[in-house]
Amino acid sequence: MPEARIGIIGGSGLYKMDGLDNIRESNVETPFGQPSGPITLGTIQDVSVAFIPRHGAGHHISPTRLPVKANIFALKTLGVERIISISAVGSLQEEYQPLDLVVPHQLIDRTYQRDQTFFDDGVVAHIAFSDPFCPALSDLLYRTSSDTGVRVHSGGTLVVMEGPAFSTRAESHMYRRWGADIIGMTTLPEAKLAREAEICYSTLACVTDYDCWREATEPVTVEMVVSNLRKNVSASLRVLRDVIPRIPLGRNCDCGAALEDAILTAKEHMPREFKEKMAPIIGRHLV
Repeated sequence: MPEARIGIIGGSGLYKMDGLDNIRESNVETPFGQPSGPITLGTIQDVSVAFIPRHGAGHHISPTRLPVKANIFALKTLGVERIISISAVGSLQEEYQPLDLVVPHQLIDRTYQRDQTFFDDGVVAHIAFSDPFCPALSDLLYRTSSDTGVRVHSGGTLVVMEGPAFSTRAESHMYRRWGADIIGMTTLPEAKLAREAEICYSTLACVTDYDCWREATEPVTVEMVVSNLRKNVSASLRVLRDVIPRIPLGRNCDCGAALEDAILTAKEHMPREFKEKMAPIIGRHLV
C-alpha cells in the first residue's frame, strides 16, 4: 500500500522536514543502491509526505556522487506521485536577488559525470523533456509562494553545472549570454529520472548569491551561501507547509503518462532481470 503521496527532496541547508506529524523513518532498499539516507514519512494536515535530504544528514554527499536513481526509485516505491525539490542556486541576472525564490520552467544541462536514465541493460526509452518541470505543480508552487509574502519569480532558466567548484567568471558570463537566469548543481538528473518514473517534479530554487559575474559584488563563497541558506530554509519551509495541503488528489498533467509511447524496446526483448528490478516504474506498461 502507498505510504506517501508527496515527496520532498531537501537541498543544501534543509536536512529535516519540520512540521510533520505521525513521523516515522523508512529504510528503502533499491536495485540502484542506498538512497541519500533514511526517508522520513509523516503527514501535514493529513496529507502523507516522504522527505529525503539530498546530500544526506550532515551534508556528506557531493553533487556528482548523489544517489539520484536510488532516491527517485525509493520515492516511487513509496507511492509518491509528486516531488517538490528544494535547491540552492546562484543568480545570473540582476533581478534575481539573493534570498529570492524562483520556480524555474526550463533547464540547461552542463553535467557530464552523471547517470541520466533508468533505462539501460538492453532497454531503450526516450521520454519527452521539452518542458522539464510539471506545469501544474510549478504553478501551484509559485502561487502558494506568492501568498506567503516572499519575493518569488515564476519561470526562468536554470543551468545545472557539474560542480563541486563554483563557476569561473568566463563561464558565468557565458551562461548569461545564453539567457540563463539561475545556476545550481543538483536539479539534473533528478528531473529526468522523475519524468521517467512518471512523477510530477517541480523545483523551488532559493537564491543565495550572484554567482561571480557581478563585478560590484564579492565572488560567491561558502560563507556567503551558508549565511543566506539559513534564511532561505525558513522561507521554503513556510511554502512547503502551505502548498502540501493544496495539492489535489488527481493529476491533470502529462507527467503520469510519460512512458506511454517512450519505451521502444519490445517487451519480449526486455531482459527478465530488468523487468523485475524496474517493476515499480514500468510494471503497468508490461501488462
